[in-house]
Amino acid sequence: MKYIIIGAVAGGASTAARLRRLDEHAEIIIFEKGAYISYANCGLPYYIGDIIKDKNKLFVQTAASFNKRFNIDVRVMTEVTEIDPLKKTIKALNQVNGQIYEEKYDKLVLSPGAEPLRPPLPGIAGSGIFTLRNVTDTEYIKSYIEQKQTKKAVIIGGGFIGLEMAENLKNIGLDVSIVEMGNQILAPIDYPIAAIVQQHIRKQGVNLFLNNSVIGFEPTENGQKVLLNSGEKLEADIVILSIGVRPDTKLAINAGLKIGDANGIFVNEYLQTSNPDIFAVGDAIEFKNPITGKSMVTYLAGPANKQGRICANNIVLGNVQKYIGSINTAIVQVFGMTIGTAGTASKQLKNADIAHLVSTTNSGSHAGYFPGSQQITIQVAFSPEDGRLLSAQVAGFKGADKRLDILSSIIKRNGTIYDLIEFEHAYAPPYSSAKDPVNMVGFVAENILLGRLGVFYWNELDKITDDDLLLDVRSPEEYANGNINNAINIPIDELRDRLGEIPKEKKIFIYCEAGLRGYLAQRILKQNGYESVLNLSGGYKLWKDCNLEQQKFNLINQ
Repeated sequence: MKYIIIGAVAGGASTAARLRRLDEHAEIIIFEKGAYISYANCGLPYYIGDIIKDKNKLFVQTAASFNKRFNIDVRVMTEVTEIDPLKKTIKALNQVNGQIYEEKYDKLVLSPGAEPLRPPLPGIAGSGIFTLRNVTDTEYIKSYIEQKQTKKAVIIGGGFIGLEMAENLKNIGLDVSIVEMGNQILAPIDYPIAAIVQQHIRKQGVNLFLNNSVIGFEPTENGQKVLLNSGEKLEADIVILSIGVRPDTKLAINAGLKIGDANGIFVNEYLQTSNPDIFAVGDAIEFKNPITGKSMVTYLAGPANKQGRICANNIVLGNVQKYIGSINTAIVQVFGMTIGTAGTASKQLKNADIAHLVSTTNSGSHAGYFPGSQQITIQVAFSPEDGRLLSAQVAGFKGADKRLDILSSIIKRNGTIYDLIEFEHAYAPPYSSAKDPVNMVGFVAENILLGRLGVFYWNELDKITDDDLLLDVRSPEEYANGNINNAINIPIDELRDRLGEIPKEKKIFIYCEAGLRGYLAQRILKQNGYESVLNLSGGYKLWKDCNLEQQKFNLINQ
């Protein structure tokens, strides 16, 4: 058998290595139009930021080492320009010597990845404007920064790569601004979690220009002026375009393969394209979202590597393993803070008309009495029918990543909030509490699901009328340091003795700092004859971050 693979980064390299492990005698050729194979895409910003100092650490394999270990013919700097499914041939261009030649195949695997968006804006071809997608891009950017002694950077796009670049450029001493067309950074997450991160970013001295789009560039003596639709002009010595990517489907389209609703290469559950002898993996393919059932693409290395293994199994063994899709579990570090997401965000569930409930909790990363505990905010969405967990988002520092992994695992297996309640964790004071933050998420979600806890959200204060009562159950000191307008303060520990101050005919809206004291107050009131009592999900802390971000948004758009 002769296997040809187009693309040699995550999905392609993983497919090739697995093919060899399953079939020692097959002829395997892998084509890569770039100069490098099997490199750590996700590590590129950290090389620019001097966190990773040796570029060679980014390479999982080189072409030579891959060939030696797996006996695979690796052809870098060679672009496949044409596929003929009828003849079962590909046409390749050696970009070094200009030679064009054909190769036959028995089975073909497409792993062309995605290409960065570079809209046709005026001046976008100017000096100092870069995209970051591969090692060559990284080398250009790093060299440019060093040679030009750049001081000011503007990053266009507030996605995962954009934020990583902001952190790393700031770390090497640049003044950094981020321009984002949407009203928040990190589009896959919901606004409340984004607001927490935005507040954190602003505190690092990074300029955030939200709800702003770039309309063009003007060259200056040292770099570029970035022109915004708001009328502002940002000075930049270097500009990083992190607007997004799209599946690279050119070869597939020209070969007559089916393109799906999400504009990716259509594959079936065995990762076969519309041609049974051509498979596809990685950023260029689309598949059904396991939660919404709608077509989606994902640009993550984890799913691409897993697809490569499954694809090779199906090629050699004959469609023995189904790919069940990705829930888009992703994580990013932003100036020391960890932000992550898994599953389908509440805003996307709303767009898909999927009924759900939302809960936000704040918990310590480990036992509060042990030094160094830090807050983790966790938001989940779950089904109101059976408690199936649909999404999870985290923002915090120590331990936030492991909580996301736990939540992701439960979402992936169609688990419920009851699985969170019963989750058994390794407990010692430096690592967790007897009730882990994951357990706490489950407890709160169950209370909401069963009607023991009624909640309202940060953006629903306009529902509170003059006939209602807003009750702050924090301490007087906390209340004095900041509160929500028109709230009266009755600390939780005084509540039972002061019930006479709270009219039973009013609808009561309660809040505390993080949510727990508000829940306790709600239980006290409900069991003392108060019929309509709601607690602020996420507490004053979350409301404050969201409100501060909304104030900035309103100020900019006046």
